[in-house]
Amino acid sequence: MGRVLAFDYGSTRIGVAISDPLRIVASPIEVIPTAGAEEHVKRLVDTYEPDVVVVGLPVSLSGGEGPAAEAARRFGAEVVRLTGLEVEFVDERFSTHTAEQAMLEGGVKRRDRRAGVDKVAAAVILRQFLERR
Repeated sequence: MGRVLAFDYGSTRIGVAISDPLRIVASPIEVIPTAGAEEHVKRLVDTYEPDVVVVGLPVSLSGGEGPAAEAARRFGAEVVRLTGLEVEFVDERFSTHTAEQAMLEGGVKRRDRRAGVDKVAAAVILRQFLERR
């Protein structure tokens, strides 16, 4: 066992979440810019020392993969190259919607939801990964 680092990859921003060492809790931690993400990824790996990395894979409702999924897979390959860690992909259908709903239910203001939805979506993706283990 050990921590799992999760990314919700997007063309502009990447949401980040981390598990606890026992892989019970998924916590959103930050949003990083997609441009120049390499340095952030290295810093996150150095800081949290995860055993595995999870990247959300945006697939269509029918399960097909398009350009966004290809970009997420390229990002995952870059994480492997930068860190040497195992990267697993998790179907992220509805993760952003689920994150927005959770933030609405929590009373988070619109401005704050927009700023934090990506990291909460990363936590939703991480939770899915942890629950299937």
